[in-house]
Amino acid sequence: MDLDVFVTTHRAEWDRLDRLLRRGRSLTGAEADELVTLYQRTATHLSLIQSSAPDPALTGRLTQLVARARSTVTGARRAGWRDAAAFLTAGFPAAVYRARHWWIPTAVLSTLLAAVIGWWIGTHPEVQAAIAAPEELRELTRPGGEYETYYSSHPAASFAAQVWTNNAQAAAMCLTLGAFLCVPVLWILFLNMLNLGVGIGLMGSAGRLDTFLGLVLPHGLLELTAVFVAAGTGLRLGWTVIDPGPLSRRAALAQRGRAALGMAVGLALVLLVSGVIEGFVTPSGLPTWARITIGVVAELAFLVYVYVLGGRAARAGEHGDVEEADRTAQLPTAA
Repeated sequence: MDLDVFVTTHRAEWDRLDRLLRRGRSLTGAEADELVTLYQRTATHLSLIQSSAPDPALTGRLTQLVARARSTVTGARRAGWRDAAAFLTAGFPAAVYRARHWWIPTAVLSTLLAAVIGWWIGTHPEVQAAIAAPEELRELTRPGGEYETYYSSHPAASFAAQVWTNNAQAAAMCLTLGAFLCVPVLWILFLNMLNLGVGIGLMGSAGRLDTFLGLVLPHGLLELTAVFVAAGTGLRLGWTVIDPGPLSRRAALAQRGRAALGMAVGLALVLLVSGVIEGFVTPSGLPTWARITIGVVAELAFLVYVYVLGGRAARAGEHGDVEEADRTAQLPTAA
């Protein structure tokens, strides 16, 4: 491409678009139609220049011009209650549903890992001795010991807030750090499963595994599911770096990344529910069966939410991405 000839040929169109944009809302109907046409042409011109004859100054000018025109054509839009409702009833559950092929295997393998770690610790006294001294282990696992009093060590409200903050941070880290080829996500997941496995092993060796599960299951079912969803989504994001599929790597990462950030908000709400259960139900005086039932009901409600609302929205084409008008414009690709 001869850049000088190209600029000379189309400069008048760019200048005309700039003049129309400066007039704002005083355009006639014909001028508004002209602005849309010039916006589309200028976007194509920008794509051609970027792919064939990149010039920083000209690219910068046309990028700004296209952005202004796009804002004028699409109009400014404010998020409102309708957007929040659409996110909660379609966007978020659809994103979780679409990621199920990643987070379900993550959940299964992680649970198996925690069980293996628990078995290994529970059946090997030398491993237990490496974790802590015998008197410290007895203090942890005895009736009324630290494993039991942990959930009532602080006022319920502050404990729930602390747990929610920690878990939301862990989920957000899984979602955002997945782009680093999955390694940080695997490490975060391993630490979580190691912590769970140590509890299983120590309490199991003390003959109190039923007590431990009675304390963990009420909040742990929903909490761990949220962590598995975050980890699976982070792993999918990391795999997108390796294999972006039919989209360009940049476009695929942008789409998956926006959905992952939206999922961080949704999972924070899910973890808020599990935090409330952990703060108010787990340490309560309710019978073990009642506490576990509350946890099972919360878990089933989340799965129904994902598979019914999310599955329906996903089949309708919802990806959990932001509205098209709020995305960065994807310019045409020059042949």
